[in-house]
Amino acid sequence: MGDPAGGTSNMSHGASRSGGAGPLDRATAALVRLAAAVAAGDVPELQQRLAAAQAAGVPPLWIDELLLQSMLVVGYPLALVAFGVWREVGGAAAAARPAAEPLAHVDWQAWADRGAAVCRAVYGRAYHKLLVNLRALHPALEDLVLVDAYGKVIGRPGLDLKRRELATVAAIAVLGTAQQLHSHLRGALNTGASAEEVEAVLELVGPDLDREFRQRALEQWEDVRRRKL
Repeated sequence: MGDPAGGTSNMSHGASRSGGAGPLDRATAALVRLAAAVAAGDVPELQQRLAAAQAAGVPPLWIDELLLQSMLVVGYPLALVAFGVWREVGGAAAAARPAAEPLAHVDWQAWADRGAAVCRAVYGRAYHKLLVNLRALHPALEDLVLVDAYGKVIGRPGLDLKRRELATVAAIAVLGTAQQLHSHLRGALNTGASAEEVEAVLELVGPDLDREFRQRALEQWEDVRRRKL
């Protein structure tokens, strides 16, 4: 999710196009690269990275959950394209359409409570500022973000919150939205990622970014490091 609540570092050099990237295990690295491809919307690249994700042992459930949360980050059009490519490339694993949980709760409050808890975990000390800013932007935004985004989607089982945030960092870096990237770089750290893991993600997606977006991502990360570490 983007952030109404709202740096250049020396990057680690352990990235590998075929395996893991420094502290990232092979499956997580493949998932991160897939998230970047979803944001770019390049179908041939999506096909290659989905195949690479399967070869790296990424569970089909992780892929399904990543694509579901991508609707929040890159929008329905690109997420639906990615789902179509996944169903085409994934074979029997994609056709199984694994469900981490049914999209139904006994009451709205269940999503609201889970969404608030997950959002608080991601935003940390900035959580209350986020709520204030959402209310100022539009009265419907707080419920849409907490209930629909964090409660219904990001809070789902099937993919852990740290990997969700690392994938979100990858996608937003491709989109080049600096304020949202800053928030989710913090969010990755808040949800248990190490600085080395975040740097590995930025290095992995570096080839997917034009020079301006790459510089922007490094500047945001430097600012987060200065404030957080």
